[in-house]
Amino acid sequence: MVEIKPQPASGAAEPKTDRSAIPAAGVTIAEAARRTGVSVHTLRYYERAGLVISPVDRTSGGRRRYRELDLKWITICTKLRATGMPIRGIRQYAELVAAGSGNEAERLALLEAHRADILARLAEIQENLKMIDRKIEVYRGSMAAGEADRLWAPLNSR
Repeated sequence: MVEIKPQPASGAAEPKTDRSAIPAAGVTIAEAARRTGVSVHTLRYYERAGLVISPVDRTSGGRRRYRELDLKWITICTKLRATGMPIRGIRQYAELVAAGSGNEAERLALLEAHRADILARLAEIQENLKMIDRKIEVYRGSMAAGEADRLWAPLNSR
């Protein structure tokens, strides 16, 4: 069974991104994709969907340039999405963060609700895993005893 403990209030872990220095001018969209582990398409989508907290810088030619803050935020969005937060929830969180101070209680409530959803899904997955583990043990036991042919086979029981 997996035990999930709450994160400490201070000293929270930073999102894991490529730690090499980001130039002052930022990095290209391809480099941002490489560093964050998402596709160029996803980066553009996050921007269109309103998930970024500040406009991405552009060169005089209109090409995107991502700063360190952008990459950290994209990593946060990616983790929220990977844990099942809907795009609208990420957008709501991004809007709260972009609005600045004064809405921390709303941000906390949103994250706590998402965490509760994750824990509920994990509990369901753990129950399903227990059933799979039981089936594995039945198969191992039957095979070790030379009784594998006695395992239930729906097509053979007609």
